[in-house]
Amino acid sequence: MRFKSMMLAGCVSLAFALPAAAAPGVAAPDFSVADTGGKRVKLADYRGKFLVLEWTNPECPFVRKHYSSQNMQGLQKEWGAKDVVWLTINSTNASHSEYKTPEEMAKWMRAQDAAPKATLIDGTSATARAYAAKNTPHMFVIDPSGKIIYDGAIDDKRSTNPADVKVANNYVRAALTEATAGKPVSIASTTPYGCTMKY
Repeated sequence: MRFKSMMLAGCVSLAFALPAAAAPGVAAPDFSVADTGGKRVKLADYRGKFLVLEWTNPECPFVRKHYSSQNMQGLQKEWGAKDVVWLTINSTNASHSEYKTPEEMAKWMRAQDAAPKATLIDGTSATARAYAAKNTPHMFVIDPSGKIIYDGAIDDKRSTNPADVKVANNYVRAALTEATAGKPVSIASTTPYGCTMKY
């Protein structure tokens, strides 16, 4: 019994030691991550603008759904034209078989005709851990004050079928449409779906 109590106490202490997950209404954790060209990109560099963080992994069929359908690129171009900063982050750990080098990731993004502001290589997975990013894709929208205003899935069709994009409710577009119009985001949090993050 004494051993069980000690184990429980240890688990409770560990739980309280973990950092709070990034969530709507809290400040987005800052980061400094190199892009595919080796340039350091800091979240703080874009204070004063709306931002989208898109977690990706080219090996994930859910990610490929959104790129093969041109859905992700369409969002990147649509909102980039409206001065929204879009950062795509690959947090697959460098020790994992699905890790992409900066050169490999840049080549894949070019092949997709992708249009984020930058593609970041988080090979230690530190930035994904700071945001408690769970899946690819996992999406965050951040307002000009630096607070998270949306966290979750890209849409409500939890499938790998590209055809589902046409009938999906796109949470990211909805959040950006409301926020950039000065309205509160009506759906600020959803459960992300996709492949597990390769920590």
